[in-house]
Amino acid sequence: MAFLLLLLLFGVCSVLATPTKRASWKYLQTTQHGGVAFGLGNQTYFANVRHPKAIVDGDYSAIADQSSALLPFTVIFTGDEIVTGEYLQNVVASYLAGDDVFSEDFLEGVYIASNETSNGTSSSPTLDASALEYLNSLAPKHLLLDAVFEQSHPSSEITATYVTTPSSNLTAGPYVASISASSITFNTVYLLYRDSHRDFLYGTYDSNDGNGTFNPVEISYSRFWDPMIPVPSRIYSWSDPRPLAGSRVAIKDLFDMKGLITSGGSQAWAEIVEPVNETAPSVQRIVDLGGVLVGKYKLAQFASGADPWEWQDEHYPFNPRGDGWLTCSASSSGGGCSVAAYDWLDFAIGSDTGSSMRRPAAVSGTYGNRPSQGLMSLTGVMPLGAATDTAGVFSRNVHDWVHFAKNWYIPELCQDSSVTGLSPLKAPDSYGFPKRVLYLTDYLPLRNPAAEEVLQAFIQNMTSVFGMTVENFNLTAAVYNTTDDVPKYGALENITGVLDTMTQWQVVGQPLITTWAERYEGRFPPIDAARRDIWTNYSESYFTDELYNQSIAFKRAAVDWFESEILYSTEESCSESIMLWDIGTGGLPSYREESLNGWPGTTSFLATTPPTAGINGAYLCPFYGCVDMTIPIGQVPYSSNVTFVEEMVPVTISVIAKRGCDFMLWNMWEKLADEGVLKTIKTGRTAF
Repeated sequence: MAFLLLLLLFGVCSVLATPTKRASWKYLQTTQHGGVAFGLGNQTYFANVRHPKAIVDGDYSAIADQSSALLPFTVIFTGDEIVTGEYLQNVVASYLAGDDVFSEDFLEGVYIASNETSNGTSSSPTLDASALEYLNSLAPKHLLLDAVFEQSHPSSEITATYVTTPSSNLTAGPYVASISASSITFNTVYLLYRDSHRDFLYGTYDSNDGNGTFNPVEISYSRFWDPMIPVPSRIYSWSDPRPLAGSRVAIKDLFDMKGLITSGGSQAWAEIVEPVNETAPSVQRIVDLGGVLVGKYKLAQFASGADPWEWQDEHYPFNPRGDGWLTCSASSSGGGCSVAAYDWLDFAIGSDTGSSMRRPAAVSGTYGNRPSQGLMSLTGVMPLGAATDTAGVFSRNVHDWVHFAKNWYIPELCQDSSVTGLSPLKAPDSYGFPKRVLYLTDYLPLRNPAAEEVLQAFIQNMTSVFGMTVENFNLTAAVYNTTDDVPKYGALENITGVLDTMTQWQVVGQPLITTWAERYEGRFPPIDAARRDIWTNYSESYFTDELYNQSIAFKRAAVDWFESEILYSTEESCSESIMLWDIGTGGLPSYREESLNGWPGTTSFLATTPPTAGINGAYLCPFYGCVDMTIPIGQVPYSSNVTFVEEMVPVTISVIAKRGCDFMLWNMWEKLADEGVLKTIKTGRTAF
């Protein structure tokens, strides 16, 4: 209705439409899960015919179709007592303007439904002469009207079939329908988009079986080997009040979705496991909020930090930025790059253990977060390190990102302290903003001077908006100047190695190796190099429960020190200060091809540690449990080693705050967006 009101306010012309030639429905294929792919015009669609959206019972013998063809249909709901041609035309115009799935080809059949009928009232709306003229101009093969219209329109005035028992399941939008003598079946339709950057493993859709099951879409664009990703009409959700209604979301294939195999990016693992019986609570929360899960995206195998050239089971995803040959980073790579690539995708859900949300966000120029340790349940998610894993979300728009986060991260889904080993997490929706910005001199300035100029402009704007001061701060020096009872970086790196190895070995590594050996005469499973040595040399005698518990205790000591001496709360600020540092490339291009990287001053490997830093900065929040968000702030030119012309690479900055101050940061970003400091990100070669 919002689109319709806008159109009315701006005075859309009420001249009645002239008939247009509509494309015919063309059958393409039937999938093993009972879906039908079909062509309509120059687009490819998919319909869930096994579990229809709605079935409308009645006597339809006069229009029953004996063929197996599906008829494109448009459903329009109206609550007006007198329905005019202008109203109907504006509804269709709003569908065309506000939805990428709907087209005029779906007007082959038209169903005008009354909101009064669906609400159980007995009023009798009327189609006036202009409405009848407009409907006749559309010349649909079938016109359906709710029976409440029949009293005011004798059959001589309009050729229509009246629906006496409307379905409460039906919503407005495009469908394909099948008509029998006793019922009309309306099937949900999806537009199939090419995943031309090959960021997805496959597309998914809600089976609508009543049990919360999801099905894969086993369709690809064969000419370019691209998976086809199904997106439903946004019109379906226009009347849905839920906060994420209609939002299209990609899911990392570490997260369970009922009915699908969780592969972890491994064909060997996919071979030995069965489809899961329950959706992960974190993902189910999105569904409950109205989100639409459109596909499982690619990841570094078992959430490792593998470089692009180390991927074997999957073809590494493509980054749309710049020359199209840049890295997508590692574990959540398909998520960051798909959000950067496709307007039809709104969000992507990923995990971050060592850097897997923040680095993909940095190289794709999108908003991404590693939340405070414990902010989101990871039940039903393939683990890397149970005490270090986190779940985040990618987005292009600040307000959308904050809206998603504030509805997704809820206290009921926080992890128990027994998992994190830390104090119970408190994450208030705080507007107690920081007083200081700590510019980490052990990680900054950015390596590209042009990118550093962008950063300095951002800092000036941010501090002006919030009245903050800027201080140079060397975190490495602060850590090494502490007393001996505070764990130093070397010890923390060993501790994190223990926490990141033991859980995955117990849940994934050992079962895979054992099962594979049983099936294949003692053979070790074919897996990527990132996990091969770790699992081959895993020692049960070294990795003991005692060592794990000891590691948890050391981490807790480090976090407690960090939250009392470095980033702490005051009565005025959730986090008295924030830290700025760079998890990306410093404004230099980093390529998916190894030989193109490492040219001093012109290119960069991604996960590098500055010589002034005691540890790679990606580990800071895994060590200290803090929140770390990656923010795109601009772009700079570079000379491409692939296209041999000037391209643009995103410039981002990472911002760290005290554990539990996630919402404080999101409130800051909203304020900066309102002030024009942070922008909505574009898809494609350039982020801005």
